Amino acid sequence: MLAIDAAPPSKFLTADKGCDSNALRSWLTKRGTAPVIPQRPTRTIRTGQDRQIYRQRNVAERMFCRFKNWRRVADRFDCNIKTFMATIVIAASVT
Repeated sequence: MLAIDAAPPSKFLTADKGCDSNALRSWLTKRGTAPVIPQRPTRTIRTGQDRQIYRQRNVAERMFCRFKNWRRVADRFDCNIKTFMATIVIAASVT
């Protein structure tokens, strides 16, 4: 949870089935974030999810997939963070 600790709490957290665990769900709930994670088929305690919010996750995933077509972004040739972010802005505006 260390990487998530650094980010400010959000209203929702969407993730795939690989992140479905009771520990993560309870930690997010204590933090004030609603987990939007589909259930694994082996889960005994069923939990609901908001399908509309989970569908929006696809938009972000498609954008990252488009970034991978830009070799400069995918391989992170730019060592300077400002140059790297400028490349991402250019790639986002072109796609």
